[in-house]
Amino acid sequence: MSDPSPPPAQLDWLEALGAARAAGESCVLVTVAEAKGSSPRESGAKMLVRADGRFAGSIGGGHLEHQALARAAALIAAGDPAPRLEPLALGAQLGQCCGGRVTLLYEVFVAAGRVLALFGAGHVGKEVVAVLEGLPLRIRWIDSRADQFPAAARPGVETLVAPHPADEVRDLPAGALLVAMTHSHDLDLAIAEQALRRGDLAYVGVIGSATKAARFRARLAAKGIDAGALHCPIGVPGLKAKHPRAVAVALAAELLPLLGPI
Repeated sequence: MSDPSPPPAQLDWLEALGAARAAGESCVLVTVAEAKGSSPRESGAKMLVRADGRFAGSIGGGHLEHQALARAAALIAAGDPAPRLEPLALGAQLGQCCGGRVTLLYEVFVAAGRVLALFGAGHVGKEVVAVLEGLPLRIRWIDSRADQFPAAARPGVETLVAPHPADEVRDLPAGALLVAMTHSHDLDLAIAEQALRRGDLAYVGVIGSATKAARFRARLAAKGIDAGALHCPIGVPGLKAKHPRAVAVALAAELLPLLGPI
């Protein structure tokens, strides 16, 4: 009886695909669908490209692989799950000495809803979760205080009690949305600093006034951090409301364009 397990050479991309899906990350599986003439790899060679640029497996290295990585990154950013076949002449188009032709199959696995990391389970945080319920978001709700979370779980919401909430920023998938509204200005700043240092999150917002925003930008600039991507105050501009539900609605209105068609 034949062994049903995949060949050892395939385990790396298979494991990477499983890890990306488990983490809720978009990824692209690149396969050499056809190889003619002299080519770096045979038909069936695969490479799995994750949203943060990591990859596993190989389709041959060199310019071919470099171009495939760039193409995969563009497809992840576009979020279009349609597979596509793309032929390439290795010599004429890529300048590779082997001179054959390959056709690459790109299969895009789009994450099921963008991740929103919400730091802070206070009264405004609770309203944000209530307002966003039902939208294509996977909310990761983070606070150091376990007693602040509601007793009943909400669909699509993962609650996380973290002694050091700012440390959770590094585990977010690329392209995630982040909003900080904790009980501490210093903690909000630490979270914003970690998020801006990453540079690959789709939204970084901190609750607060224009005065708080100016103070944060000055402190970040003193550390050499560009705060141009920081949203503070949060929410669609021009609204002066301070009621927690109004703040949550204004934030939801600002985030909606980032979620794509709904």
